[in-house]
Amino acid sequence: MKYKTAIFFALALLLFSCQDNNQKRLSENKKEMQRREIIFKNIEKGWVFYDTPVTEASEKSLATWNAWRIFLAELALKPRKSIKAFQQKSKALSKKVMDLNENIPYEYSKPQIKSRISTLITKVRLLDLFINLDAIPDKKVTQLVSEINLELVSLQRQMDKITEKSKIPIEEGESELMKMMDTTRAIPNSPIIDPNIPRVE
Repeated sequence: MKYKTAIFFALALLLFSCQDNNQKRLSENKKEMQRREIIFKNIEKGWVFYDTPVTEASEKSLATWNAWRIFLAELALKPRKSIKAFQQKSKALSKKVMDLNENIPYEYSKPQIKSRISTLITKVRLLDLFINLDAIPDKKVTQLVSEINLELVSLQRQMDKITEKSKIPIEEGESELMKMMDTTRAIPNSPIIDPNIPRVE
């Protein structure tokens, strides 16, 4: 009889503890869903890219620079439904931004442009990294979006500067002066041979 009552109380205690755990689990799931909803709304609000060309040079380059056009078109498409959609979009952006580095048009294939593209690649890859974390730092994601926008503007302004410089006519004799200043064309310094030093022949 004692065993039956002890077993009954143990089963009752187990039943109540299971119900208590289920309630805790349900409340934790509800809190997690609310937290994810807040993160989603913050990211959706902050996901605004400068997807249209800012300068005349970058607008003209859309016709000749295919990778640039595709990247801006990818920026223009904003995901809407879920965090998963934002994660997929960041992966696509990460792939498209890598193409910018490989297909630079000749007139923009300069260190100033390449460094800005490298910085843009870094920022987009960081965005992809942070948005795919388990605990998504929504403030960091929105900050990276604004930093990417700054890099886009910087890149386009540099493209504009290069285009403006190319319109300046070359003065007479300037090309010869540039050739003389080119260190790659200089005659290499040969070592001075001292006649007093014995040589092995």
